[in-house]
Amino acid sequence: MYLVTAAEMGQLDRLASSEYMIPGIVLMENAGLRVVESIERHFQGRVANRRILIFCGKGNNGGDGLVVARHLLNRGAEVKVFLLARPEDIRGDARTNLEIYQRMGGKLLLLLGESHLQRADIALLYADLVVDAIFGTGFKGAAMGLPAAVINMINKAHRETVAVDLPSGLEADTGRCFGPCIQATWTVTFALPKLGLVVEPGASLTGRLEVADIGIPQKLVATQHFNRRLLTAAWCRSRLPRREASGHKGLYGRVLAVGGSPGLTGAITLAATAALKAGAGLVTAAVPRGIQGILAMKTTEVMTLSLPETPAGALSRDALDPLLERLAEIDVLAIGPGLSRDPATVDLVKELLPRVQVPAVVDADALNALATDTRVLTGDHGPLVLTPHPGEMARLLGTTAAKIQEDRLEIAARYAREWQVVLLLKGARTVIAWPDGQVYINPTGNPGMATAGSGDVLTGIIAGLAGQGLEPGVAAALGAYLHGAAGDEAARERGQQALMAGDLLDFLPRALCNLEEEVETIVAAGLGRD
Repeated sequence: MYLVTAAEMGQLDRLASSEYMIPGIVLMENAGLRVVESIERHFQGRVANRRILIFCGKGNNGGDGLVVARHLLNRGAEVKVFLLARPEDIRGDARTNLEIYQRMGGKLLLLLGESHLQRADIALLYADLVVDAIFGTGFKGAAMGLPAAVINMINKAHRETVAVDLPSGLEADTGRCFGPCIQATWTVTFALPKLGLVVEPGASLTGRLEVADIGIPQKLVATQHFNRRLLTAAWCRSRLPRREASGHKGLYGRVLAVGGSPGLTGAITLAATAALKAGAGLVTAAVPRGIQGILAMKTTEVMTLSLPETPAGALSRDALDPLLERLAEIDVLAIGPGLSRDPATVDLVKELLPRVQVPAVVDADALNALATDTRVLTGDHGPLVLTPHPGEMARLLGTTAAKIQEDRLEIAARYAREWQVVLLLKGARTVIAWPDGQVYINPTGNPGMATAGSGDVLTGIIAGLAGQGLEPGVAAALGAYLHGAAGDEAARERGQQALMAGDLLDFLPRALCNLEEEVETIVAAGLGRD
């Protein structure tokens, strides 16, 4: 499902009008109707006598709200429209819908100053639902003055609230909120989701996201060169590796997972096991000699490879030749979980990776090794999938995690292109950037997954998928989706507080089954299919 900026959505609206002769008022009518239908679903078809307050600004978003008001009035709801503008200041299609609503006898109350707020505040005490149609996609900066007071008043009332297109006060392009912003129960966005709805903090303010078809021709959307997508179950399902009736273990990928050190055997165990659970046919954990026995006891299905170690028990540079020999026998390398920052291990990583021609998933201390000399990334290398969290990404770039978080999408996209790697930047709404400029955002996952070992499981899942023949970028995107979906399943059954990385392994099979059975994570209609 494509993600668009406010400018891109505006261009779609203009092209729908100029090339397909679809008037703006038709799009406004369709938008309002989709919100009404969503409200009807919310109330299980029973909107009659529901007390619904609709807060409208003076722009087209307010016009959408007036369409909602008219159709809810027709369905027997008790509707009150609070208009944050003088009627004579309303223009265009919004003005037409205001006049229709008034001619139908709809209740219209003006909110023109703080002295008018009390009437809305009292109405909120008895409201069954609030419809937010104050600001649309053109909003930037901070809500101030009367709109800010209204937004704060709505939030303090703690009533269920549906946002029209996006929560008022939220920037459509960035997901940032520089002043008060509506905390929506759910949001009905039109045609395509706006970028700010799916990145934090916007995603948390959006609530449940519905994408509604308002009549923008799909043929028109197909002509645009959008390079950002929200991962959906449909997209991921279509890319799941398929098992052949005559298949054998060698057909489904041979993964070599390199890592582990004293005190960190769990990390490599999680990664190797995750690769198997993601469908890999054969997985070998290459570890320092001193912990091979521990690993053999912790796992049953994972094979082990004993490698030379340093006096501290980490992998030594002498492990290079055995690893190079093994590369000829594998389909995918996963390196980093539990590896340690021993100087000899750092040198091993920097010498090994430029010589790897199979896809390599690079995580944890392997990333920290690259941070000491990024020439490995800027020089010639095979297919790489880097999976940093913000701190690791900051070390790679010589900056701070806070700076990374300020512009996650742009940073991931820039360095995926510059280094010619797949770059998966972990965090709330993980970003997966491909070297060709495509960027994907993952909607699955929850705060309970912020726990030790979670990233190691992700590394293994991606490696297991890549071993089955998926392109590295597809494996990373699908892996992130499944990893988050497993976390969501685990949280539903075991709670976020108690969630551990091992739970992700337990619930990964369910996530895979759900994906095959067409369980969507967001409600989508029309253009939201893929």
